[in-house]
Amino acid sequence: MKFGPFPDQPLFSFVEWSLRGVGQVVFQNNPLSGLIILAALVWNSWIYAVICLLGVVSSTLTALILKADKGMIRDGLYGFNGALVGLALVAFTSEDFRAGSIPSVAMLVYLICGAAFTTMAAASIGTLLAPHKVAPLTMPFVLIGWLFLFAVLKFDAIDAGPMAKPISPEQFSDTVPYVFTTWSEGIGTSIGQIFFQDNWISGYLILIAIGLNSRIGAAMAFIGAVVGTLVAALYGGPEGAVRDGLFGYNSALTAMALGGVFLVLTWRSLLYAVFGAVLASWLWASVAIFLTPIGMPVLTSTFVLVTWLMLLGQGAFKALVPVPPAESTTPEENRVRYLSEEPH
Repeated sequence: MKFGPFPDQPLFSFVEWSLRGVGQVVFQNNPLSGLIILAALVWNSWIYAVICLLGVVSSTLTALILKADKGMIRDGLYGFNGALVGLALVAFTSEDFRAGSIPSVAMLVYLICGAAFTTMAAASIGTLLAPHKVAPLTMPFVLIGWLFLFAVLKFDAIDAGPMAKPISPEQFSDTVPYVFTTWSEGIGTSIGQIFFQDNWISGYLILIAIGLNSRIGAAMAFIGAVVGTLVAALYGGPEGAVRDGLFGYNSALTAMALGGVFLVLTWRSLLYAVFGAVLASWLWASVAIFLTPIGMPVLTSTFVLVTWLMLLGQGAFKALVPVPPAESTTPEENRVRYLSEEPH
């Protein structure tokens, strides 16, 4: 899909690749999806939208300068981890997590370099995983995000902020009851939290952006968010954490990855994906507790952990049909291709 009236012009091509990079955070290789996601971020905070663009441009430009695989650059695969690193650095060093703060010059340079570093990390992790036909996912973001957030505490030129957003279930009250908005807002915010948007409307706008490119993808994101939210509630997760979508965002990503992106969607892989979403919700709490003493956020680490563990060994399960990362498009196209190749 070409985007813009002058698709052959380098500048417009770069804009298209960058928008695809924004969409690839949620597995959408579609520039229009990326544009709508940016609009969803603007709805919550123009600062986050600008930082998201800055991160994706930095990592994509780095890939171009280093002459990385052109197909991967065009598909936005070198851009999405950079976008997430930029968002994370601003989110967790801002007085107001929800709106974000305009970063200082020192922070701007810092996050641009962090985003650029994800390009090298993505290439390295991708090389290690290539023999197993498993994608790096957001591990470059998680690794660089943690390392760069740690380093902030040692630099006086960068204000670390109060780390205002709670990252552990223990920081929420256990006495607040669940109400209707716990569910309606919690599910939407679960989608929004993938981009650090503590805003349920932004989350549902992101869901629309996903559905524009893949209805199955949107359905799996929604199912994952519902499962993560429901599991947290059934096991007595704090209402504030459930409403803020903290238990659901890793579940949403896991359900998408296993439910059509890297496994052909069948009733068996659907169950596999839902099970993965359950695990991602439980493990968010586990990792959050583990990281609390060092003040680090969970990020998308439980999505990566669960998805890798469930994909690396999928060859042992004949009921599952893998889709190599290099061949994956949309869940719909992956399924059609499988059905056309299946012997009759």
